[in-house]
Amino acid sequence: MRKILFAVVAVAAVAVLALALWLRSDMNKPYYGALSGESYVEIPRRAKIGQIADLLVNAGILRHRLPFILYVRYTNLGRRIQAGEYRFAETATPKQVAQRLAKGDVSFRSITIPEGLTAQEIIELLVRNELGDPETMERLLLRTDWIRDIDPKARNLEGYLFPETYRFGRKVDAETVIKTMVQQFRKRIARIMAIYPPRSGWTTPRIVILASMIEKEAKRMEEGPLVASVLINRLEKGMPLGCDATLIYGMKVAGTYKGKLGKADLAMESPYNSYIHADLPPGPISNPGENSLRAALDPAHTEYFYYVSRNDGTHQFSKDLASHQNAVNRFQRFAARRK
Repeated sequence: MRKILFAVVAVAAVAVLALALWLRSDMNKPYYGALSGESYVEIPRRAKIGQIADLLVNAGILRHRLPFILYVRYTNLGRRIQAGEYRFAETATPKQVAQRLAKGDVSFRSITIPEGLTAQEIIELLVRNELGDPETMERLLLRTDWIRDIDPKARNLEGYLFPETYRFGRKVDAETVIKTMVQQFRKRIARIMAIYPPRSGWTTPRIVILASMIEKEAKRMEEGPLVASVLINRLEKGMPLGCDATLIYGMKVAGTYKGKLGKADLAMESPYNSYIHADLPPGPISNPGENSLRAALDPAHTEYFYYVSRNDGTHQFSKDLASHQNAVNRFQRFAARRK
């Protein structure tokens, strides 16, 4: 009887040793058995370790499920595994796979929306990056119900698509993309307004319109508050804003812009022609970033009523028309003669 018992124990010990050696070997053996050069695995929220292991084995990421399960449980990584879609394209050990899931190294598509683009330009950028089709995007731009509480008269989402770098999943739909930008705008404007409360009479739509003009006019961040002061000073005096950017936007909307403004364009009848209309245009002319929104809410306090480009990205600011005309002669007409 003792011999039989000894034999059983010996066999069991050999089996345990063999299993341990196999686990150790498999744990450190890189593997990739997917049928294609890359494979995507979606890890659901609150998935159990066994379910995750099955998904990885079925996708060809793991050869066996047991080494992965034991490693996750031994290292207590189970609670740290993050849901999401993961991309695999090369060999990895069960340990490396588990660590990737715990790190949350999910697959995403990154896109940067620069400040100052119009809604149409943003759509074109998104379409080029395969984040939606033109027809769907055009329709989504009319979802003013997403901003009705802050801009009841908005005709589209122009001005409310916040420029930033976004990360989206591979299967993201166009509505999620556009809605995410609107939600980001709401977060940012609320944060800025908490620091710089709007002045009397300045509603969110007027702030956004002003910021959209600052975004197009001020090429350098430090000039934003100065440009804002000029526009606000002119508004308070009932003077036309005389902003090229608003007229260009109106011409683009009308499909008449050819790349530059002529003298005849300055008399064009359009609600966006700020040379003949004294108030702000009827809507934003671009999608402003945080610096321009901040400048609109916290402008510099100056006596400037004019500015002209120095042709180097900066502007010459003036208090009166005579000084402005001198600046125009110096920086614009002289530059034109040099060409």
